[in-house]
Amino acid sequence: MSEIILMSDPRVAAVPVEECGEPLVDVRDALLVDDRKHGDAEGAETHLRRGVLDRLLRAQDLLPPGLRLLFVEGYRLPDLQRRYFEEYANGLRTAHPEWTSDRVRAAASRYVSPPGIAPHSAGAAVDLTLADADGRELDLGTPMNANPEQSQGACYTDAGNVTPDARANRAVLGDALGAAGLVNYPTEWWHWSYGDRYWALTTGAPAALYAATHLPVTGRTWAG
Repeated sequence: MSEIILMSDPRVAAVPVEECGEPLVDVRDALLVDDRKHGDAEGAETHLRRGVLDRLLRAQDLLPPGLRLLFVEGYRLPDLQRRYFEEYANGLRTAHPEWTSDRVRAAASRYVSPPGIAPHSAGAAVDLTLADADGRELDLGTPMNANPEQSQGACYTDAGNVTPDARANRAVLGDALGAAGLVNYPTEWWHWSYGDRYWALTTGAPAALYAATHLPVTGRTWAG
């Protein structure tokens, strides 16, 4: 699709969900994990649905020699997702008191998914980047989680205001993840998902595979 469909678009919420029952699994034994996100005591953010992790491992195998995926955040507790969305929306509302509630919701969804449809809370989405063989993070143009205001729009995957090297690195990341079956949220170069409503809408799948879920998780049970 050439247009950018935001998470707040009614077409996303209209996608049916046929929960497949796949468990959340801990990725720490399978991927290089960055510790910049400080989650709860259960380490919820290091978990993903098993099918998502399998596809990330496939993508990693497709990367050029010497590069690795650097995982930052996966599953997000629904209450935390709601807090993130409300905090960002409140900031936009304060900065733009003339905006309608619909405009605030749409603008907020460029950066944080509305709680009812959030792919992270389904264990279907991952925030990640690239690292070299020594674990050093590559330049992809903006810090991860830089919002549109902070980055002057450079957080958009196809933004033109990034360096050629950053653009090339985004292409490497996108080629591997896309080939493995994940889809990108075009306003966040680092956000990729599989099995959620946004994935279903953009790929033409008849239904999402994963609904919002809660712990318990299966623990560190991944085995390649």
